[in-house]
Amino acid sequence: MKRPEEAIPLLKGTLDLLCLKALSFGPAHGYGVASWLESMSEGVLDVEDSALYQALHRLEGRRLVRAEWGITENNRKAKYYRLTREGRAHLRDEAATWSRYTRTVTAVMALQPEG
Repeated sequence: MKRPEEAIPLLKGTLDLLCLKALSFGPAHGYGVASWLESMSEGVLDVEDSALYQALHRLEGRRLVRAEWGITENNRKAKYYRLTREGRAHLRDEAATWSRYTRTVTAVMALQPEG
């Protein structure tokens, strides 16, 4: 895990995309999504719990994920989220847009002034 001063706050609008990506690997409860994001980013992404649950509820409201209650590995009741067909299509589209955006920004940032 990275030290807190090395954590990077999420750019606005990326958390929804990251939640969809996490859920593309299978259904998960909120803590599972948070753990996956922390693990995959090696602790660099700073995801606040409240922001994560707001994103999951927002995605549910947009019908990109579906939620149902289940029991965790620790025998606790939790809401499990799963991608819908619309969510998979949205993830595919948004991932393509994100890739184009990051390539463009990276290219612009690599420019060096003359002289």
